[in-house]
Amino acid sequence: MTIREDQVTESYATAVGGRLRSVRKQRKLSLQAVEAMSNMEFKASVLGAYERGERSISVPRLQRLAALYGVSIDSLLPRDSGGKGSLTEGASEYDIDVLAASLHGGDGASGGKVTIDLNRLAEAVGPEKDALRRYLNAIQVQRQDFNGRMISVRSEDLRVFGAIFDMTAEQMLARLDEMGVRLR
Repeated sequence: MTIREDQVTESYATAVGGRLRSVRKQRKLSLQAVEAMSNMEFKASVLGAYERGERSISVPRLQRLAALYGVSIDSLLPRDSGGKGSLTEGASEYDIDVLAASLHGGDGASGGKVTIDLNRLAEAVGPEKDALRRYLNAIQVQRQDFNGRMISVRSEDLRVFGAIFDMTAEQMLARLDEMGVRLR
């Protein structure tokens, strides 16, 4: 049995559409809200057709939609069936997505959780901001959680993130408090 190229294309368009719908719903946005937020760039009917897999979205439009949702473009693409998706959003010398994936594969027995306000992080200043944002984005992708407001991480995540900046977990926690991004 041979699979025609158009069948593969339709299947992938359907998978991308499912991701588009999932992220939009996690953001608690209606099709009409996205249309309004985008100043009519993404018409509700066209976005609905993308989500149903009836139309394929171009890469530039997918990139603009990712920016509108506040997620990486990879978040809007389906994962490979053979493994994890790629997170190529400038992880610098540390492979942040691999760190997050390895940490979140465990049983969570490493201790308490810390909740970070993602809205405050977007406004924060400091050398850790961008790396922390990428690290937390990797965790969001792993969890398929794009609510965009807050995220809880384990104390082990603080140890790893602190190590990136040559800090202990306690110092990293204090730094999060200084940045005003930790919720209590």
